[in-house]
Amino acid sequence: MHTGKERSETAVKVTVNGMIVNIILTIFKFIAGILGNSAAMIADAVHSFSDFVTDIVVIVGLKAAGKPADHNHQYGHGKIETLCAAFVGIVLFIIGLEILLSGLGKILVVINGGNLQQPGLIAFIAAVVSIVAKELLYRYTLNYARKIKSDAMEANAWHHRSDAFSSVGTMLGIGGAIALGGKWAVLDPIAAVILSFFIFKVALEITYRNANELTEAALEKDVIEDIEHIIVSTEGVKDFHKLKTRKIGNNIATDVHIQVDKQLSLIEAHDICTEIENRLREKYGKETILYIHCEPYI
Repeated sequence: MHTGKERSETAVKVTVNGMIVNIILTIFKFIAGILGNSAAMIADAVHSFSDFVTDIVVIVGLKAAGKPADHNHQYGHGKIETLCAAFVGIVLFIIGLEILLSGLGKILVVINGGNLQQPGLIAFIAAVVSIVAKELLYRYTLNYARKIKSDAMEANAWHHRSDAFSSVGTMLGIGGAIALGGKWAVLDPIAAVILSFFIFKVALEITYRNANELTEAALEKDVIEDIEHIIVSTEGVKDFHKLKTRKIGNNIATDVHIQVDKQLSLIEAHDICTEIENRLREKYGKETILYIHCEPYI
């Protein structure tokens, strides 16, 4: 189990590495788009630049989330990471919408008898490099995101993959235009429109999940059932009620009233509460936030 500081340091290191890759790709794509006379590649460069911007947002959010609790934030700063993840989800949706509208606009140009400009080989090479680099960056970021259980990093990983998706559409369009002639440049916007729906799906999932956390939604059903099982299987617990759950950043919070034999001493009842706390923290991490109220079983 990672400490808050170790988790924050790992997350920032991985995100900074991704930011460096995004800077290099953005510059390379802009140059390739200009030299290769490819509007699609220039648009792809803008997408990479948006990745760079969200990298900065995620880094700021992760550093803030890694700070310990203080007088003004007594439950820690975990919600900042959740907010950043939701922001990345919204940015992903906007990018998907941009790709969709741009693709539809180019298709309409062809339908109305217009022609799309044939790009050069360097733009095709840049698209291939982008696909490989961003897919590797997606896998690298997602791997660490799941290790340290960071929603913000996972959202950013999918942002990397959305860039790879857009580059696939760019590669197909540029490749088709080069191999089959200028009229086949319509392959680019067609592929982009299809891929935009994959980006929408991921964006909505990320935004919905993190917006739920910000509005204090309960934990997933299977997690709640597991918490209930831990409580009722603890020796000395007769019953429980008023179970409330939520997530604060990377940590879960649980509030519950347990009932124990009314003949028990205060120390014995307290020991039962402590045992529940230990079992829950062993399962969900030592920074799990718990409020256990003990009542006599009647």
